[in-house]
Amino acid sequence: MAIQRMDNVGIVVEDMDAAIAFFVELGMELEGRAEVEGPVADQCTGLDGVHCDIAMVKTPDGHSRLELAKYRSPAVISAGPRNRPHNILGTHRVMFAVDDLEDTVARLRPHGAELVGQIARFEDSYLLCYLRGPEGIIVGLAEQLH
Repeated sequence: MAIQRMDNVGIVVEDMDAAIAFFVELGMELEGRAEVEGPVADQCTGLDGVHCDIAMVKTPDGHSRLELAKYRSPAVISAGPRNRPHNILGTHRVMFAVDDLEDTVARLRPHGAELVGQIARFEDSYLLCYLRGPEGIIVGLAEQLH
């Protein structure tokens, strides 16, 4: 049996409201918020005493979602500096297709977004950039040129 689809990508955050505001400004829709705790949460995560707030945000087409999680317990463990370079092992970015890259970057700056490098043009096909959002999350943006 093959997978049906990718359901969501999970991101642990410290400031839930700031993370939600960032992704909503990006164009995602807040699908819902909930509190998660108990035996199922412990079993699934392999942690004891899980108690966290989650928020699900989805893309406008409804096909992709991010699950934002703020742990009340156990305590969050820092994975190191939040300005880690792009070539670090592990998940390093989430990429979104946008219709106007420069406008999107401008709208995200008041939410703490900073370009990791520069806006780059790939031939006559795409404008691309990586920016660092809340919690040091690297978000990729791609605008297809016509």
